[in-house]
Amino acid sequence: QVHLVESGGGSVQMGGSLRLSCAASGRPFSYYTMGWFRQAPGQERDFVAAISPSGFSTNYGTSVKGRAAVSRDNAKNTVYLDMNSLKPEDTAVYYCAAKTTWTVINYLPSAYDDWGQGTQVTVSS
Repeated sequence: QVHLVESGGGSVQMGGSLRLSCAASGRPFSYYTMGWFRQAPGQERDFVAAISPSGFSTNYGTSVKGRAAVSRDNAKNTVYLDMNSLKPEDTAVYYCAAKTTWTVINYLPSAYDDWGQGTQVTVSS
């Protein structure tokens, strides 16, 4: 099991940008595929991005493609999510998650084993 803690959320103006961080502890971080998801009130958890253990491969959800970049620093046990051109519909709680395999179902929340507590992002118009 890996323990995950997100940070970097807050209130942002529409069109702005932000960086979320997710610090991991526990088992070796470099073994894990890392994912970012978000959940708005009353909605299902939505896939944002995933990055392979080496960082070589990435996936993005359609709602953020072109506006998001996921990266990781295995030496710091941290994964990042940079987002720009933020819209009010990006408002949600953002979660990072971990799993031990890189597969075609990186977009499914049920594929992930460990989750952080989430960080709120609010985009105002």
